Amino acid sequence: MKFQTHTLKNGLKVLLSPSSGEGSVTIMAMTGTGSRYESEKENGISHFLEHMVFKGSKNYPNMKSIAEELDGVGGMFNAFTGKDHTAYYSKVDKRHFETAFNVVSDIFLNPKFPAAEIKREKGTIIEEINMYKDIPVRNVLDDADETIFGKDNPLGRTIIGSKKNILAFTRKDFVTYFEKNYVAGNSAICITGSFSEKKALSMAKKTFANMRVGDVPRHEEYVHEQNSPRINLHYKKTDQTHMVVCLPSYELNNKKEVIAEVLSTILGGGMSSRLFAQVRERRGLAYYVRADQDSYTDIGSLCIRAGVSNTAVNEALKVILNEVSSMKKGVSAKELKKAKEYIKGTTALSLDTTDAQAAHIGYTTLVRKSTKDLSVFNKAIDKVTAKQVKDLAKELLVTNKLNLTIIGPHKDEKKFLKLLKV
Repeated sequence: MKFQTHTLKNGLKVLLSPSSGEGSVTIMAMTGTGSRYESEKENGISHFLEHMVFKGSKNYPNMKSIAEELDGVGGMFNAFTGKDHTAYYSKVDKRHFETAFNVVSDIFLNPKFPAAEIKREKGTIIEEINMYKDIPVRNVLDDADETIFGKDNPLGRTIIGSKKNILAFTRKDFVTYFEKNYVAGNSAICITGSFSEKKALSMAKKTFANMRVGDVPRHEEYVHEQNSPRINLHYKKTDQTHMVVCLPSYELNNKKEVIAEVLSTILGGGMSSRLFAQVRERRGLAYYVRADQDSYTDIGSLCIRAGVSNTAVNEALKVILNEVSSMKKGVSAKELKKAKEYIKGTTALSLDTTDAQAAHIGYTTLVRKSTKDLSVFNKAIDKVTAKQVKDLAKELLVTNKLNLTIIGPHKDEKKFLKLLKV
């Protein structure tokens, strides 16, 4: 998908991707900050602040007024927080573009952070933490980040933060964090779907012309140091063991990032991947098993995750590591072609809605620092060769960089350490 970038005098980027015909429009306000921009004491504030933005703004005094405004036009609204970006958006029928634009822009520019609401919302966040702790298939991913990145680095800490931090945050903390991070040069307004480009740009210029300016925040740089396998066992009485095997990979915009994406797809992308065939279809050891390549500005990770029977953990881990090791022997032309088409196809499908498109162009601009459209990514995928995948496998998939995380009724680290070889 293509989009136009307009940069206002204060540095704010207006990203427009209009489409013809009837349909929806999404207005998304995104800022290039998230949990990796937090200190240890701040951990969790990006996500908590995301909640608080909906608790009242200059023109919408409370959550009810925001909800009534958008419910009144049948629109949807939501927000999300990542490790390196946070976004607020509304998706409406194109006839109600102005309504959605006015709400999103006001809560993004003028949140009030009412002290009473902060106190009340602490209970909500605490229960959200409790909920995630009770979902091991999700919780194991947070544990896996801690294993590979370390809890002393923001990348290794959870987005939601600790209960201790949540209970300690004050209104002053929110105002300080907001004023530091929510600045024009670190933000983008993303508009996708059916709308008038001329009208949208005019409204954006008028509304955001006086947005706060300031230095674009910087995060702590990450350098991966690891000389031997790591194991993180989280003992929990569960009916199923959830495991994640991670290896450090390539950062955003590294030329090898797309090769790692192809490698990951051959290994564990889709129901015809090597891992799915060997772990689930051939042996029936897992319901879910997959591999994913994720990247940040200074590091990436290639992770395999699976949910297996408590009594089949050893066997499943052996099979997974064997498939990881086999990647170093090379891939077939058929596998390579299928992986490329899988990546391009699933990416296209993931961008089938205006809200997904808005998130994509915002992330591409603020985090990737790129103006390239999807066709450039597809061309890079097409250029990947079997030799490149094999060479990368030999480089990345090594024993001393393995990181194993497990949630389940297991305590014996030595048992698993003996199996960690590729």
